[in-house]
Amino acid sequence: MPPRFHVTPPELVDETVRETVFIDDYTFRIERPTDSDRLFDHPWVRSAYAADEYVPHWPTLWPSARMLAKAVLREPWGKYPQPVHVLEIGCGLGLAGIACLARGLRVTFSDVDETALAFAAANARLNGYPAGFRTQLLDFRAPPDDVKYPVVIGSDLMYEERLVEPLVELFDAVLAPGGTCLIADPDRLPARVFRWQLEEIGYSVTPEFARAGEPGGERTKGTIYRVKRNAERGMRNAE
Repeated sequence: MPPRFHVTPPELVDETVRETVFIDDYTFRIERPTDSDRLFDHPWVRSAYAADEYVPHWPTLWPSARMLAKAVLREPWGKYPQPVHVLEIGCGLGLAGIACLARGLRVTFSDVDETALAFAAANARLNGYPAGFRTQLLDFRAPPDDVKYPVVIGSDLMYEERLVEPLVELFDAVLAPGGTCLIADPDRLPARVFRWQLEEIGYSVTPEFARAGEPGGERTKGTIYRVKRNAERGMRNAE
């Protein structure tokens, strides 16, 4: 199917707040819409859902994004072939991708919503990274077939089971042979199906306990799924 993209009307998210995010020894500033809940009563959102089952979840800084940011900050990137190129799926406000930039990685922020990409890029610059990244509109139901990434990351992508199969197909399309995915999930039920489907087509999936939250506030438990693509899987796809 052809990709379908969205643009959250900028006037719906023009009131913003800058949130400070502390992860280990790192401090990030994330600008986000002040009241994301008001979007859901807007006619544009109802129309987007009716046309494409699209809901703009990106204006919220979700706990899984903090989990993923912590994981990429702690990852031993020096063991990877350099330079490391990362694709973030459904980047939203861009926290995890910015954490990658803080570790010296090159990042492609991707999302189905053009306004989300604008926020992610602005947040990267807000944290002192005017370069080293690019943005890409990406509908994961229509995977690109002209680019492979050694690292793919994403957080809270499987909030409905209908999204699992397209996500598996996307990762299979964009992950380079020998590549790694790091996927953070707050232990939603569809994540189990995601793991099973990847293992059925020859990937190794290792779950790792994760927890994140605001300092002094509620902490959310979840899982980082470390997905490895072996070279043999890549050769079969190339045939």
